[in-house]
Parts: sequence; C-alpha cells; structure tokens
Amino acid sequence: MTAPLNTSDAAEVRRALARCHALRDRFLHSLPPSKLSPPARRTFLRLVDAELRFLSRLSSSASSHPIPDPLPTNLGYLESIARVLFHPSIFAVSRVCKPLCPSSVHVDVVATLDRAPVWFLVSDRNPHHLPWFGPKGLRARVERILAAARSSGALTPASVLFVFSSGLADEAASRMVNEFGAVETDFFGGSDLFEELEDGWLGVRAKESKVFELKIDSSCGGDGVVPLGVVEDEVEWGSGDGVFGSLISKLSPPSGGETVEVINFDTTALVAMVSGISNGGCERLLKAPEDEMRARFKSNYEFVMAQVMSELQNPILAELEIAIAGKKGIICESVRSEFKELISMCGGANEKLRAAQLIKRLL
Repeated sequence: MTAPLNTSDAAEVRRALARCHALRDRFLHSLPPSKLSPPARRTFLRLVDAELRFLSRLSSSASSHPIPDPLPTNLGYLESIARVLFHPSIFAVSRVCKPLCPSSVHVDVVATLDRAPVWFLVSDRNPHHLPWFGPKGLRARVERILAAARSSGALTPASVLFVFSSGLADEAASRMVNEFGAVETDFFGGSDLFEELEDGWLGVRAKESKVFELKIDSSCGGDGVVPLGVVEDEVEWGSGDGVFGSLISKLSPPSGGETVEVINFDTTALVAMVSGISNGGCERLLKAPEDEMRARFKSNYEFVMAQVMSELQNPILAELEIAIAGKKGIICESVRSEFKELISMCGGANEKLRAAQLIKRLL
C-alpha cells in the first residue's frame, strides 16, 4: 500500500519546478551572451538542466513516494549564482562552478568587476549550518581560497567575494572581519534581482544576503580597461601595430582554399605574441624607477626584468616570424578560452587589442 500523497510537499516540488524553468528562461533570453564565455554558459545551463531533470523525476513520483524534507535541491544555489551573473557591474565571466588549476579549489564565478578580476564563492546554506571551525568549516574554506588566490600567478584575482545568500551568523560575520580583514559590502544594493519575473517565481531575498570582500595582494592586477570579449567583437581586420602587425601578416589567411602547413599554438606562444614586453615595452620598463617597478610587480619583479633582458637580446617576434611564415595558425577551444581569460584579467588595452586581432586571424 503506497503512502498517501502529501499535497503540501507536492506543491513545494511544483513551485521549485516553476522557479527552475523561470531561471532557465531568464538565463537564455535575458542574459547578454557576451557577458559569459561559451564554456561558462554551457556549464551553468548544464547544471540548471540537471536540476530540472531531478525535480521532474521527484514530481512524477510524488504520488507513490514521500517527498524528502527538506527538499534536496540545489536550486537556491543556482539562483544565487544567477544573481551574481546578472549583476550590472559583472562582465567577462570566464568560469562558472569549476575548479581552478593548479590549486583545484572550487570557485563559483570568475569574472571582472569594476575593471578588476574577481572570484566569487557562493553559499545558499542555512547560516546555522555553517560552522566556523573544523576541517569543513568556513574558516578552513576561506584559508584554502585565499592561499589559492595568492598563488595563482596570472590568474590571481584583485579580490574574492564571499556571497552568503541566506545570510551569515553574527559570530561568523564578526570572525570574517576580525580574522581575515574582510569588508562587508552592499553588493546587491538591497533589491531582489528576480522580483516579479514570472508566475511561480520565488525570488531570492536580497535583504537576507551578506557579501564579504577580501582584497588580494596581487602583482598581476592588469588595468582591465576593456574586456577582451568586447574588443574581439568590435575589432576590424587590420595589420595590427608595428612588429606584431608584421608577424600576423605572415600567417596564411584562415579562409585560404589551398593546402598549407598548419601550426598549432599553445597559450604560452599566444601570450608571447601579444605581450607588451615583446611589442616594444622593454625600454619603458627599463627607464621606469626601480621602486615603482617593484611596487607594481612585487615578487615577480626579478622574473619580469629577466624577461625584459631576454627580449632585448633575442626578440621573440622576429624568431616567430620565421617559424610561422606561410603557415595556417590554429588553436583549440581550451587554449582560446584560457588565453582570453588571461588577457582579460591581466592585459592592458593594447594587449587586448592585439589578442583580439590574433584570435580573429586564427579562427
């Protein structure tokens, strides 16, 4: 004999399904495609679709099986991530819900905020279920994230934002500030982003959210004047600037019909081709005061200066011109994505323009 249907539980599943459908529709139709990289967009959509399948199965079995209490769904977490993605100051989202190599720490959103690279860690857990101490406690998680952020080289963010969509207990909030120097911010502006969207949508209540920002002492921190995606979309075909323009003109056009030799570029080669050091920036760096350069590059100062001297002795673009002349350049999707992320986060306006021209030449 089957258990009687609990109508309130079944209604809860239906409401969750409606919310999930609303989230998917808004993501597909209201979020500008240029805001996310294709891999990030696919990842988030895959997570939403998996949640839809789970809730659909749960709904179809509600008449014969009791509904777990509380409802075992990740929907609140996905809605919280969507709130970050829809934030008007967020651009150039390169990763969503993926671990970062080589640290393998999980980061929910990697993006640009106010022209600076940032990481977002999102939690929708009940604040009373967020212990501070212990191997799985909040303190240990913050320590792991900060260690990864400070040792990520070119991917080091300017800051890490911890988003607690359901709030944070007073003691944990106080420890975030006192032990880690976090600053509580009004990131969401006190308004519900998904208010009054569609029938059945139950918006995330922003008034309960708490967001803490931790600044990262980074030697990368590029000026981020323009997101690479924007430059890449708008750049016109051209010869580029100086030696770089001469370099890419040596590549066989991607649409050429004749059979040509192919050269497959990795991320390191692409960065070398667009870097300011390899495109005439050495003299400027050498003439700058040493204390200014040390303050700018911090622990990477010696490495950068070594690269400058190496470039002066053996200009890399001149060598690359010989190696690539008449060949068709190609890149795989993972290299393209990684290259765009590096330049978006750490490249200046000139590097972004050269990167956009190079990508268009290789596609």
